Amino acid sequence: MSPGSFLWASGCSPTTPPCAQRTGSPSGWLATSGTPSDVRLHMSEAVIKGPFPLPAPKEDQEDWIEAVLATDGVNLPRGALENVAPFIAAPGEMIGPPDSDGVRRLKGGTVRRIRTDAGEMLVAVVRMHGVGGVLWSHNERISSIWRSVADPTVAHGTEKTLASVRPWSCIDDDGREHSLAALETSVPNRQALIMDAEDAADALLKYDRLRKYDLGEDLVLNGQQEPGMYVPQYIRLQDNPEVDGDGNPLYPDAYWGWMAVRGNNRTQKRQSIFRLSSGEVLAGVPAEKLGRTEGGVVCDPQVWLAEFSHLLNREFAESDEDLDPKTGARAHRAAAIAIVEAHLVIGTPTPQRLYRIVQMSNRRDHVNPPLEFDAVGRSRALGRGVLGMYVARQLMDEKTAEVLSGLAPIRELPDISSDMSVSELRDRRSMALLRALFPVDPLKRHLLQRALSENPPSQLKASEIHQRARAWSALTSESYPKPWNPRIGEIFTTKIRDGVVLSGRRLPDLLAAANTDNEAFEELVSYRAAHWLASFALVEPDRGSLDGQEAIDDAGGRVARERRTVTNVLQALRHEKKRMMAVGVLRELAAAMDDGDRSPWRVSSNGTQLPGRAMTPVWFDMEFPKEMGTRPRRAPVPPPAAPPTTSAPRATTPAREQVGARAETEPPALTGATGPAAVLPAQGAPAAHPAQPAIPASPPPGPPAPDALMVRIEELIHGVSEGSTEIRQLLHELKNRADGAAASPPLTRGRADAAVRRINQTVARLRELPELVETMAESE
Repeated sequence: MSPGSFLWASGCSPTTPPCAQRTGSPSGWLATSGTPSDVRLHMSEAVIKGPFPLPAPKEDQEDWIEAVLATDGVNLPRGALENVAPFIAAPGEMIGPPDSDGVRRLKGGTVRRIRTDAGEMLVAVVRMHGVGGVLWSHNERISSIWRSVADPTVAHGTEKTLASVRPWSCIDDDGREHSLAALETSVPNRQALIMDAEDAADALLKYDRLRKYDLGEDLVLNGQQEPGMYVPQYIRLQDNPEVDGDGNPLYPDAYWGWMAVRGNNRTQKRQSIFRLSSGEVLAGVPAEKLGRTEGGVVCDPQVWLAEFSHLLNREFAESDEDLDPKTGARAHRAAAIAIVEAHLVIGTPTPQRLYRIVQMSNRRDHVNPPLEFDAVGRSRALGRGVLGMYVARQLMDEKTAEVLSGLAPIRELPDISSDMSVSELRDRRSMALLRALFPVDPLKRHLLQRALSENPPSQLKASEIHQRARAWSALTSESYPKPWNPRIGEIFTTKIRDGVVLSGRRLPDLLAAANTDNEAFEELVSYRAAHWLASFALVEPDRGSLDGQEAIDDAGGRVARERRTVTNVLQALRHEKKRMMAVGVLRELAAAMDDGDRSPWRVSSNGTQLPGRAMTPVWFDMEFPKEMGTRPRRAPVPPPAAPPTTSAPRATTPAREQVGARAETEPPALTGATGPAAVLPAQGAPAAHPAQPAIPASPPPGPPAPDALMVRIEELIHGVSEGSTEIRQLLHELKNRADGAAASPPLTRGRADAAVRRINQTVARLRELPELVETMAESE
């Protein structure tokens, strides 16, 4: 393969990036047997007009770049603009008239200022070729598919890691370093660069299956209605590019790309319609996809985009309009997205925080309903939002926030010593996250309330505490090989409203003293044990299955595990008779982490390690059973005595007859529940049996007993459960019949709206009930 098979210019510069105001571009080189596309098109045939724009003339691109750099608040590198300029349709229309000094800037209507809790940024509103943009591996919805650099063992394994993102910087003529409004990262080689983009696309496809409509076909039919947002990122290759027989590099050693902060799915779907990938847009398009007969890759977008648009316009002119995904021509299917609106990040007064700013702008769109993050991604995004807010308010330094967000190694924290083990490094980060999310400082508590839309700190609800706990748990898991269900962290009561105060002792000290030091033992169990057990899959949050969960026993068979909450697990560890064994388990889990996250060994009753016999969930449940650590259950309250029999039987209502019958024949499921006597079945709730003619009755002797109320509540819960199952079955049956018939839809719009409204109201009321039940239940 000859070096001339690969073309680059400033968009794929192999040189160190210049400072923002540097003029000119690094010299590239062209194929000895090839011709630049703007020349090739004129030599071979006339340019065919069509919906797909060719890059504007170089003079217009240069005018647009100069106008952008002259606009107030803009401070991005020139190379980033040179990379995106070929994709901009009619750039001259964005430029205003010259001022008194002859300087032209962007028109006011094409520049917007966006403010977030992490800071503010400036964006340019442009019309961009629909194939433009690059999927961003650091999109928070998919970043969990990579190992985090916040895991101290990340360099020891073969799993893929997501490189740290840092502000783009350059050295001026005086030798001073400046950060500008762009990001920078590095990857091992060009293949890793392309694979990151492909992995991001695969991960996005999994989320796209949850969408209730086909986004790709919607773009084909209706075009793109919402603009995407793109931030410039400079990517260096750590390895030197391959060379040809003459010693010339076959590829650039660095690339500019405009990463999709908002609109990753739309970017991926657009490019799939064009039959290109983000990896190709970023690192070069194969020559055969441009209609060339020779092989090779074309890196410069000024070159390949012109040939690609010409090819599309020719397809558009030579084919019939057909939008069918199987038979329709690519050009006609892509016509509605030939040009799309895009927001390009072009400036920020705090470039060192640009990554947080752009992430914050996208976060609120996805962490609240309609939800597009998975549970881990959603909780991590909430936690990172809090950290970004602390940095913006100067309550946390940038480096600490980077480490806690999972963007930098733990050893970059200022108080880390070289002798710290893996378990202690993980512990330092987790405890710092815990203090950040459950602060004692009144100012931080107030800021958290605002950032997470919570009640006042003194009135935090259990659901709000659980939300913070999930964020702590999800971010902590970044320091481990695999994420766990963040509900593992739901172990706190409302007593934590005032914040967490830790002893500040190092982890080895706590482990060494835990057998005899109650405070050390309690701190380990309260704030470490759940995550350590989850990291080795020894516990998991209760999934609510009536059949419980299953596990593999020592003989290899499946064994049903008893349902238990994580709180119950911690209570079992606290049992006084198992104290030494619990300490042995914690020490062994820490030792397993320090030994490459190997399987932890079982321990004896006195905490001694038993090498060769791995801990398993079944073993843990057997040694620390559910009953352990719980208080003795209260004796069931006897059912109310039956009224004395008289010659004339006293009549009762059917509902009270049913309560009396259940109370005498079945023990209540939840004993010892207490509550005000005024707690009655919901008004308007359906009766268990059809109403019977009323019989005159004497007034009831008093309010119903708690057990009688509980029996009635259980009846209603049973009815709601069965009713919801039947509703689901009937709706599916109705849908199947409607799908198989050619008649009109079975529901009118008004009838459907009324049903949905009633269902949503019912679900909203039901969400409040579990917490109400828990407030009246005895502790485990």
